[in-house]
Amino acid sequence: MGPGDITDDDLLASMGDVMLGTITAHFYSAAHPSAMNAAFVDAYRKQTGKRANFMAVGGYDGMHLIYEALQKTGGQTSGDVLVPAMTSMAWTSPRGPMSIDPATGDVIHNIYVRKVEKVNGELQNVEFATFEAVKDMRTVAR
Repeated sequence: MGPGDITDDDLLASMGDVMLGTITAHFYSAAHPSAMNAAFVDAYRKQTGKRANFMAVGGYDGMHLIYEALQKTGGQTSGDVLVPAMTSMAWTSPRGPMSIDPATGDVIHNIYVRKVEKVNGELQNVEFATFEAVKDMRTVAR
C-alpha cells in the first residue's frame, strides 16, 4: 500500500510483475474508465510514445484552466483579473470531475483507490473505490 506516485503509470511496465496487487490512492490512473481518458491516453501515447501519467493529466488540466480563464477575461492576463476568473471553475477532465475551491483556490477532485493488475498483458492501476470531491485537508481545517 502506498501513495499513487509509487505506481506511476508511465513507469509501471518497467517495474514488472512484482508490483501486482499493490494498492495505492491517487487522483489519476491511465486506466480510468471514461471515453475522455481513453482518448487522452491514446493521443498522449501517439505524441510521446509513453503512457499518460499523473503529471501529464496535471499539465492537461492546468492548460485547460488557463485557456478557459483567458476566454472569460477576453485575453486579459493580469493576475487581478485572471485569478478571480479561475475561482469556482469546474470541468470534466480525463481524470474525472475537477473544480477550483472558491474559498482556497485549491483543486477539488476525486481520489481513486487502485490496485495494480494485469490488463491485456499490461500492468495497470485499476480503480476499485472512489472518494469524491476531495479538498486539500490542510486548508479544510483552517
